[in-house]
Amino acid sequence: MPLLSLESVSLAYGLHPLLDNAGLIIERGERVCLLGRNGEGKSTLLKILTGETVPDGGTVRLEEGTVLSVLPQMLPSDERRTAYEVVADAFPETGQLLADFHALSQQADEASLNRLMNVQEKLESLDGWRLDQKVSAILAQFRIDPNSTLDTLSGGWQRRVLLAKALVSEPDILLLDEPTNHLDVPAIAWLEDALRQFPGALLFVSHDRAFIRRLATRVVELDRGQLISFAATYDRYLELKEKALEEEERHNAEFDRRLKQEEAWIRQGIKARRTRNMGRVRALKAMRDERRQRRERSGNASFAIEDAARSGKLVVEAVDASFGYSESKPLIENLNLTVMRGDKIGLIGENGTGKTTLVRLLLGELEPVSGQLRLGTNRSVAYFDQLRGELDPRLNALDNLAEGREFIDINGQQKHVLGYLQDFLFSPERARSPVSVFSGGERARLMLAKLFSKPANILVLDEPTNDLDVETLELLESQLVDFSGTVIVISHDREFLDNVVTDTLFLDGSGSVAARVGGYSDWRRQGGQFPAEVPVEPEARREKKDAKSQKIEAKPTTPAQKLSYKHKLELEQLPDQIADLEGQIEMLQAQVSDPEFYSRPHEDISRVLEALAEIEKTLEAKIERWMELEEMAG
Repeated sequence: MPLLSLESVSLAYGLHPLLDNAGLIIERGERVCLLGRNGEGKSTLLKILTGETVPDGGTVRLEEGTVLSVLPQMLPSDERRTAYEVVADAFPETGQLLADFHALSQQADEASLNRLMNVQEKLESLDGWRLDQKVSAILAQFRIDPNSTLDTLSGGWQRRVLLAKALVSEPDILLLDEPTNHLDVPAIAWLEDALRQFPGALLFVSHDRAFIRRLATRVVELDRGQLISFAATYDRYLELKEKALEEEERHNAEFDRRLKQEEAWIRQGIKARRTRNMGRVRALKAMRDERRQRRERSGNASFAIEDAARSGKLVVEAVDASFGYSESKPLIENLNLTVMRGDKIGLIGENGTGKTTLVRLLLGELEPVSGQLRLGTNRSVAYFDQLRGELDPRLNALDNLAEGREFIDINGQQKHVLGYLQDFLFSPERARSPVSVFSGGERARLMLAKLFSKPANILVLDEPTNDLDVETLELLESQLVDFSGTVIVISHDREFLDNVVTDTLFLDGSGSVAARVGGYSDWRRQGGQFPAEVPVEPEARREKKDAKSQKIEAKPTTPAQKLSYKHKLELEQLPDQIADLEGQIEMLQAQVSDPEFYSRPHEDISRVLEALAEIEKTLEAKIERWMELEEMAG
């Protein structure tokens, strides 16, 4: 029996239904990615599954005894509860009692002790101690301090607490809506690993392509009210989807051709006053009805970046520049960097390492406390804010963008504001709707529309990929690559960085800024690591190592040692191991490419896809090890 099923589910808010007799089945162990364009109704579908929204028709079935949990998209705002209180809240009957017991047990006054005894009695009657053990165990498993309040935690740690809350009830199905938004790369990697170990079923909405590739065993697309399932990897889904759209286009063109012929036939019959074949007339009427009911796929966003006059060849130069809000702990220390016109710079680092501060320093908004900063000439900056702070939620999209204008100049051509917004997929009706009712994706598109409506030769983008659907994301990538000016982007979207940036700046939180050529994957290949990934040596071993280093420094320097016999043997064996892994990957990819592959049982498909992912991961590790040994060998 499937854990969850939807049968003929329908829901409509406007002219076109969000769900039109849609069906879906999810089984235990599946990791299903729900894709669809912004505004198609993905978040609404999740609300139907949780019972928050009731559909107009159809049936939602959960297998008897199935437990469903949700990891919400939005992080809590101004949340002063402790991590223990938040996780305990997963148990409605005992959550508050557990939180009270946890707080009172840390107090020693007589009134607190009396209240503690009352709470204990209630917990014992509700089997509360077993639930307390569950809460404490999962907080320990996720390395979360139970007494830390959420308002003191970074976005990544807040997400850990919310995931602990979702998992503490041991759910059979976990729903996630854009789980990687506002997380840094180490937090995303941790989330990926945690979800891959989850034994139940996952249904998640995401536009992070690297995240989808790592997790999804199946892709379900919400397209014009229908749920279409692809038992395939993400890359295979893209191929199948392209073929399906080509077939749909061919079918529609053939249908329209036959309809045009029948329309011509009936017009000629009327003109000649001939007796008409009523069966053929009825068939034409049915064709007209079918054509009226056809839901066309909405067009792709279409936009261009408004170029300002070229900036000077030098955009900014920093020489031993440092900045900090306190003298004892600089955020940026001894920065040496030159940014030239046309550079595409990506900033990566954990949350709180100073990425936004570095951007403000490079833009000249902050003065270095030491060192020198030289700004180039003729700089015109446009800024994309990840918090969408430049949008007034009380105004509609039209007023947010127009700012009193009726026409916008785009690369020398005037365009009406409504027509310009249609390029960003806003219909005239939607353009007159208040921003407060917009989805995250619509707000992101409106921010892009506002950003690109002003001439600029320097674009600064802070987390631009949050909430954007894949089609708009890919268009943004191509526009940024073709943009002749300078781009500075803060992003945790690994694939976006690989596709756009030419140079990467890594901030480790100590004040150091390390520059590398290429995108995120290039930084990784060059040995890039986040601080959390670097093994921490025990204190005793570190002291012993430091003492040994001091002794070595006292001796005359000697040439570097050659590879040991063990390392030489490993280096000799690696090429054959790499070739063997490549052969296995080629064999599995041949299976996956076979059209018959997806007619196999779901368990077989999942097993092959997971084996392929694991072997690819092993191959990458072997290649990195070979490069490391080659470098050691000199």
